[in-house]
Amino acid sequence: MHDFDELIAFASIMASGSLTRSARELGLAKSTLSRRVSQLESRLGQPLLRRQANRLIPTEAGLLFHDHCREMLALAERSRTALDELRQEVSGELCVTVHCALARCWLAPTLDAFLARHPGIALTLQTGDAPCTGPESQGVHVWLGEVPESGLRQEPLGALTRGLHAHPDYLARHGAPEHPRELAGHAWIDLLGTSREGLTLHHPDQAPFHFLPPVSRLRVDLPVLHMDAISRGQGIGLLPHWMVERHAHHHPGQLVACLPAWQPAPLPITLLYPFGHQPRRVTALLDCLRQAVPSAWQPPARAA
Repeated sequence: MHDFDELIAFASIMASGSLTRSARELGLAKSTLSRRVSQLESRLGQPLLRRQANRLIPTEAGLLFHDHCREMLALAERSRTALDELRQEVSGELCVTVHCALARCWLAPTLDAFLARHPGIALTLQTGDAPCTGPESQGVHVWLGEVPESGLRQEPLGALTRGLHAHPDYLARHGAPEHPRELAGHAWIDLLGTSREGLTLHHPDQAPFHFLPPVSRLRVDLPVLHMDAISRGQGIGLLPHWMVERHAHHHPGQLVACLPAWQPAPLPITLLYPFGHQPRRVTALLDCLRQAVPSAWQPPARAA
């Protein structure tokens, strides 16, 4: 095991070429600095420096060891920095932008726990109607759905599988569809913009079916309103299974799966944040969000 005082002494002399100058820069007596280099040479079993005129120059062994010396000192500095950050209080201001479908049912209670754990944090939570695409953003974003290329790091958190659902009373009045083509004869509850180009439904044993929903008499722009309308028997709509399961805990029997074998592609959930080194408060928040990801967000892999 090397003594870091000895390594610092050797690295300083390599940089200055002078015992006197290095002693002055390090605030040490020349005798102390010389003794440290001698001890290092004794540990290694060969000389590292030799005197030439008024300078100390490295031997072949000194040149070779100098590279390793710098690596060890750099590693020690990084370790010290990491430990200093760990000791620092997690405090300061944070801003989190989240897709409205995830704000109340997942992120709000997650952030409650985060704030309880870190009383020095002041946090702003806001919902967004579009994913952030600019590198100028310094906040943290959680988005549901496809995210275009941007100047932010994009880290997958999971995905939500989806299925068609309706209230049992609606199905009793209008009948349950047995194939996606029959959906054209049903009332469709549209989450604004999500089915404008149609929906491709996949089946494990049949070819995909591209469904063009009928014009909806009720269109909403919030997932909670979308689910409420379907659970009141207004028609059939597409809902994430995870949200339906949470709804069923409080309102059992309000939502029934239609054509459960037919499903569109899962919606990805993405964590977005700036590239580069992050402040301690941001890394603590990112770790909190990763640890809070529900197991239901990891959909089973499709059979090949």
